[in-house]
Amino acid sequence: MTTVLPASQYRFDSAAPPHTADYLTTHIISMCRRISARRILDLGCGNGALCGALSDAGFNVTGCDPSEEGIEFARRTYPHCQFFLLGVYDDPTTLGDAHFDVVVSTEVVEHLFFPRALPRFAVQVLQPRGHLVLSTPYHGYIKNVVLALSGKFDSHFTALWDGGHIKFWSRTTLTKLLHEEGFLITGFVGAGRMPYLWKSMILSAQKQ
Repeated sequence: MTTVLPASQYRFDSAAPPHTADYLTTHIISMCRRISARRILDLGCGNGALCGALSDAGFNVTGCDPSEEGIEFARRTYPHCQFFLLGVYDDPTTLGDAHFDVVVSTEVVEHLFFPRALPRFAVQVLQPRGHLVLSTPYHGYIKNVVLALSGKFDSHFTALWDGGHIKFWSRTTLTKLLHEEGFLITGFVGAGRMPYLWKSMILSAQKQ
């Protein structure tokens, strides 16, 4: 099955990290080190920038993404990593017998009509007791009130961005999703801006 949302909405013609990388990468690397990860799958790797950073940090990294443009660019730019043209709705067995210590997925789940596909993909490729490290834009009561009072509610939740965010997650709803799909939450980090106005949240969860 192919992705519902067109990956062509994202440009992968630059080696520069995506806008999220600066405030997420350090946290992702720190979480992977605490988990004692060795083999990592970046699920929805885009242009491969995070794969490159993880590889530079000493991890064995594989990336996959449904964008032909993104995977082509990643293969050229980060030849020391392995890349697959593959999305969360596709068959994980395409990766062969590979089993990973950690699946990382940054800023992907908010774009999915069927978000359960992401943890279900991860379960199939993780080692027993392996971890999923998942980031998505943070939403909570305080942030939503601030957005409304500042007059930025419509722009933040815009419906006019083709291929944009269609699911808006809170810590509670994302935790519930992962619990229902067989994961135990092991960590939480708010990333970017001040507490409770975070740009994104990162959850780590262990396969049960």
